[in-house]
Amino acid sequence: MASLPHLRSLAILALPLSLVSVSGKTAEEPTPLRIAVYDDRGASGAAKETLIQLLQSTPGIQAQRLKVADIIAGRLREFDVVIHPGGSGGGQGRALGEEGRKQVRSFVEGGGGFVGICAGAYLASRDYPWSLNILDAKVLDKAHWARGSGEVELAVTGRGKQLLGLDMDRRPFQYFQGPLLAPAGDPELDDYEPLATFATEIAEKGAPKGVMIGTTAAAAGRFGKGRVLCFSPHPEKSKENHPLLLKGLRWVAERPR
Repeated sequence: MASLPHLRSLAILALPLSLVSVSGKTAEEPTPLRIAVYDDRGASGAAKETLIQLLQSTPGIQAQRLKVADIIAGRLREFDVVIHPGGSGGGQGRALGEEGRKQVRSFVEGGGGFVGICAGAYLASRDYPWSLNILDAKVLDKAHWARGSGEVELAVTGRGKQLLGLDMDRRPFQYFQGPLLAPAGDPELDDYEPLATFATEIAEKGAPKGVMIGTTAAAAGRFGKGRVLCFSPHPEKSKENHPLLLKGLRWVAERPR
């Protein structure tokens, strides 16, 4: 007959591995990544719903919609990251108003993460009266912002490969009139790191050819203690780009030391 200590060892081995640490004590579940998704005026229904569906189906992520009133009330402090999705950058910025924009800036400056996709990248720039001014970027060719939509190829930088976990030089993305970003040179803001540039272009509706290629399509920066990640095209629109978006979210949620 097995000894009592041996039986105790067998009982511990029978427990789910997720509940047992090396010392035999119960391990705590990892803290979920808490993400707020802007869901108010200026947010596109289709782009926003695709994004929320992706986040809510990903283990380890808790995603919640946030209205302007929630942001003004200070609820961003409950989250690790805020995402401003596609739609209208001006619509979102004006809906936030001065107080809402102040709340978002304070959240990031204090260590929160910001992800801007298309409209959200316009919003993060320092180029409009309604901008958040948290990314040292200006928008090129504003007169032809409605330059069309379709698939484009991005040239991925070395930093982009590292941060987004990519192992290829080029990557297809869905583009819907996102900003053509370039360094703004604001001495009060840290320079951003280009993660990808446009390798192909869309030049419809009177937009001149040759302007889009080489401009920044994805950028990473810092604002205060927080991190900023912006995409001009839409990573959530293509399943093959979901992993890089999720990796970017986890990077932006980290608190730099």
